[in-house]
Amino acid sequence: MSKSNWQVFGFLVAMVFLYNWIGYTITGLSGGVKKGAAAVEVGPEGGETVYWGKGRCYTCHAMGGQGSAVRGPNHGQFGEKFPQAMGARAVARAEERTAKTGTAYTATDYLVESLSDPGAYVVDGYKNEMAVVYAPPISLSLDDVKAVVAYLAVQGGDLDMEVIDTNPSEVTRKFYAKIAAASAAGGGDPGAGEIVYEDNCLDCHALNGEGGNIGPDLSGIGAKGAKYISDAILNPSKAITPDFETYEVVDNDGKKIIGIKTAEDAAMVTITKASGEEVEIARADLKSMIKDDNKSIMPEDLNEAMTVKDFQDVMAYMVMQKPEQKEGGEK
Repeated sequence: MSKSNWQVFGFLVAMVFLYNWIGYTITGLSGGVKKGAAAVEVGPEGGETVYWGKGRCYTCHAMGGQGSAVRGPNHGQFGEKFPQAMGARAVARAEERTAKTGTAYTATDYLVESLSDPGAYVVDGYKNEMAVVYAPPISLSLDDVKAVVAYLAVQGGDLDMEVIDTNPSEVTRKFYAKIAAASAAGGGDPGAGEIVYEDNCLDCHALNGEGGNIGPDLSGIGAKGAKYISDAILNPSKAITPDFETYEVVDNDGKKIIGIKTAEDAAMVTITKASGEEVEIARADLKSMIKDDNKSIMPEDLNEAMTVKDFQDVMAYMVMQKPEQKEGGEK
């Protein structure tokens, strides 16, 4: 290698080292390489970290004299307006919720509800504008929510970690299921997902006794898991439910009808199209009837029709659809 080539090579090596040094220096000045956040401790200390950190509760609430946000109620004891801190206040709120709903609420039930369904009880003088904390951009996990509940409970109240974490009431279990479903679906809002479902799916699918019969009944679909549900939405032809295969029917006049076979007898065949229209064809008028086991009549472009938020929300709602428990614990 000539001297000039060695000089060029040496210059390139020096530049590589220089750029790496600059990169490491800037990374160090900016706080180093970001690593995944540690799991939150399910308790008051962990809840305090979430409250004043990733949960961003402080943007709307104060805690006594700590913080200055006034968009939401102060969670501590503060002046004449808030003579009790949140833990003690939750006891009275639980009594109100019990009287209104007819379901026995504990203080823990109220605190969990206030995070998972904030619109259920809106304090007088405030708007129903609290963010869905388990949906993006906040996306609190179930453990995050439990920790915040513990933190709020100790503000003037009694802490019972068993009823918060390991042995919750039936009321709290339902709220936890909602949050867990949202996490499993990537952070969707099941409440918003129900609206997406009603607007886009109800005409074709039945759910808990309501809806159409063009597609499979989705009652209990959550038991099949998030991946199955995601595939069913984004790639409906991947796995066809028996009796919902697509048929291509051609009559003697050459008219083609595509749909699922919803009824038949010795004389007639009924094909239901994707629009819901039912077409009866006499067997004598049939030229051909071909079943396609690899084709669903469900639209293949739902990923383009839905926003990312719509998808996450309806996923969260569908993951929540668990089979009903029958007597004796059987499903």
